[in-house]
Amino acid sequence: MAKNLLYAQSGGVTAVINASAAGVITTAREVGERIGRVFAARNGILGVLREILVDTAGISDNDLARLRATPGGAFGSCRFDLDPAERNPAQYDRLFAVLAAHEVAYFLYNGGNGSMETCRQIQAEADARGYPLTVVGVPKTIDNDIVHTDCCPGFGSAAKYLATSVREVGLDLAAMTTSGGRAFVLEVMGRNAGWLAGACALAAEGPGQAPHLILLPEVPFDEPAFMRRVQAVVERVGACAIVVAEGLRGPDGRILAMQRENKGYIQLGGAGEVIADRIASSLGYKVHYAVADYLQRAARHIASKTDTAQAFAVGKAAVRRALAGSCGVIGIKRISGHPYRWRTIQLPFEKVANLERKLPPDFIAKDGFGVSDDFRAWCRPLIAGEDPPRFVDGLPDYLHLDLPLEPPHLPGWQP
Repeated sequence: MAKNLLYAQSGGVTAVINASAAGVITTAREVGERIGRVFAARNGILGVLREILVDTAGISDNDLARLRATPGGAFGSCRFDLDPAERNPAQYDRLFAVLAAHEVAYFLYNGGNGSMETCRQIQAEADARGYPLTVVGVPKTIDNDIVHTDCCPGFGSAAKYLATSVREVGLDLAAMTTSGGRAFVLEVMGRNAGWLAGACALAAEGPGQAPHLILLPEVPFDEPAFMRRVQAVVERVGACAIVVAEGLRGPDGRILAMQRENKGYIQLGGAGEVIADRIASSLGYKVHYAVADYLQRAARHIASKTDTAQAFAVGKAAVRRALAGSCGVIGIKRISGHPYRWRTIQLPFEKVANLERKLPPDFIAKDGFGVSDDFRAWCRPLIAGEDPPRFVDGLPDYLHLDLPLEPPHLPGWQP
């Protein structure tokens, strides 16, 4: 069997997920005949099941460099979980029929903790079936909630964008403050973990600068205490800038706001508006709010150089580990904080899959309305350095891939 490689992207995309794709493709080309063809599935594991594949040989070296600097998921992503093998063996029959039809010996899946569970399931079933396959998980998530890794590719660039935005809006807020009190609320992603909300603290260069308060999912929302703090900040500096994670919960543990539930997936959103409304009604201040939403994960124009390097490195390491026959999840180990030094490591699927890392207590401010100096020291290297894309006519020169699909070998399939 020719040792072909299949790569796919999963879950919410990031500003640097395509840097990982570039790391995979570049390294596979460097190893020469040790890897045959390098396929990419359209829309993650769904693309594998539907046999919608492209051959990355059609990407030129010039376009590969542009791919590294392009946000979004160039090959398309999905939110789809495999069933347990014992409950849906036909799903795995189809999966392995596609892998066999295209002579795939290496499968690299670029996603978050749920995607690492998909990797674990596929590797376990390959072993049970005696199919010669090495599965490697390539991490990405702006949420930074994968366990046993110092950080996750995608987080550093999102953190850099958010901290920059808060610093800039803080200057705007200060300029427009006259009398009567004013507040601004920014809602950021973070379902259960406050890494992104906490990163906004890097915006403040000194006391009294934005953000003044940060509401984390790990800390139950105490509304009376919060209102007292907002009022105190406004009385001291004239305005208050607040960052709120979308997964903010009340004292009863219930999420403060959500948009809707679709097939078991709860789409969060609205916490910023809720907080803004409560400030306005309780304190009478003029309040503006904004939702960072896709902007925070798509902002490649202000990507962190550290983040881009790590994203490329985990893709490269995944190919090397796959060639060595070593399955598992690629992680990042911090060797030194000052100066910041790191390297890639590999973790067993069982230690990562479906697990979630929240902010540890020593990263949370004692009053619960922000983060500690330890968090700032940990986070600062991750947003370091600039790695802008090439600009043409004033706008980023992003790559739009249009590769022909591989001819299908099997009948069509629908989930």
